[in-house]
Amino acid sequence: MVTKAPRAAKKTGPAAKQAGITDRQFALISRALAAPRRYEILAEIGRRDCATPCTCIAESQPISAATLSHHMKELATAGLIRVERQGKFANLTLQRDVLRSYLDRLASL
Repeated sequence: MVTKAPRAAKKTGPAAKQAGITDRQFALISRALAAPRRYEILAEIGRRDCATPCTCIAESQPISAATLSHHMKELATAGLIRVERQGKFANLTLQRDVLRSYLDRLASL
């Protein structure tokens, strides 16, 4: 799983400045949320007020560890989740401010 933040890209247009996310990040989030499984995973992480252990997600999703890792990478690359490693374990946190910025930008269309 990746813990890197998305690459910074130049913001363009009034919507980008208003919403606080770049055009590239907007596209990455749209792509990440287009997959029903990733949406389910994000919703499960969002239901918790604290960090969600990756093992909880693995237990609730009928997918392989490799597929789950791929979905986590896509969500982290889009900036929707933060992955915090503690030894061999990973805890996932929904980046509510990023999601809020995405929704604000969508609403401005």
